[in-house]
This record gives sequence, structure tokens and C-alpha cells, in this order.
Amino acid sequence: MIFLQEPPVDIGRDQAAQEAAKELSKSAYRESGGSIVGKAIAKVLQWIGDLLDSLTGSSPNGHAGLAMLIGLLVLVVIVVLWRAGVLRTSHRTPQAVFDTAKPRTAAEYRAQSEREAASGDYALAIRSRFRACVSELTERTILDERAGRTAYEVVADAGRSAPALRGSLQPAALAFTEVVYGNRPGTPERYTAVVAADDAARTARVAV
Repeated sequence: MIFLQEPPVDIGRDQAAQEAAKELSKSAYRESGGSIVGKAIAKVLQWIGDLLDSLTGSSPNGHAGLAMLIGLLVLVVIVVLWRAGVLRTSHRTPQAVFDTAKPRTAAEYRAQSEREAASGDYALAIRSRFRACVSELTERTILDERAGRTAYEVVADAGRSAPALRGSLQPAALAFTEVVYGNRPGTPERYTAVVAADDAARTARVAV
């Protein structure tokens, strides 16, 4: 068999833990957020280490331990990406910015977002502030009133009328989609990006 002809691979607990920690330190996992995920990862790493202690003792060439490590890492990657929202957002139907047929005014959404940010709930603040931005664009007739418009459609439609808005709307739309529909954590940095888009929407000039 090809597998048996490969050169021996010795792998111990310390090396396995280092490789697992290196893999899980990538940005996709750092952004997953949530103490539950972190605790789960720690327990899995401990389990990998304990398992390899017993496997390497009975398997001199380390193949069994390496195969088990790869399998467990794949499982951890899937779980973490699911919790981070990466897998879920890639297979979901794009979601509308507003969840009501009668959105509130830009000023009302803006005031709400400021209250939510002041209380530290940046996920809700991002949602409200992006809605304020879209309402502002609609009130200024940069966008027409259309139900069911997604965040990325806002970028495309507003960008045609006011090209200068694209640069600020794109990161805001990304933050809104990831936080509201992708279960990414709301952060001050993401909120700041949405605030910048809202500010730009209030001063943007329509291209003639």
C-alpha cells in the first residue's frame, strides 16, 4: 500500500499541540468570537494531546497518531467555521436590510444605534446604524424605495448614483452582513465603519 511505503512520521504530544495551535491561530478562527468556542477548542486540543500520548506509545512510526490528528483538526475546523458564520453565510439566501415594510426614519435609526453603542451592544448598533444609512440615502433620493434590498445591493445601487459612496459603503455592508446574518461579533471597529458610511450618506453628492 502507498500509505505504508511513506517514510515514518514521528509526532508527539508537544509537536501535535503546536501544529494544532498554529492552525487555529489563523484569522478565520480568531474572528469566531465567543467563550464557548474557545473552551471547546481548548478541550479538543487537550483530548488530542492525551490521545496522542497513548497512540505514540503503541505506534513507533507515528502514522496512526498523525492520521488521528488530521481527522480531529478537520472536525475542529468545521465546527469553528460554522460557529464563526463562514459556512452559514456562504450558503444562505442574501437577506434584506430591513425586516419591516415600513422602515423608520434615518434620524430614528441613528438615535437608536447611538443608544445601543453606548450600552456596549455593538451588534445591534451596527444593524441600526446601517439601516439609518440606507434610510438616509432613500430620504435623499439617492436610493429609490424598494423592499427587500440587500446590503450589497445598497452598495451597487447607491454607487451608480453617487460613486464616491462606494468606498465607505462596501466595508459597512460587509460589517452589517457578517454581524446581523453571519453571527460575527459586533465590535467598535465594525461599528465605526458603519458610522463612517452613514456620515458619508449625509453629505454625498449625486453624480450629474
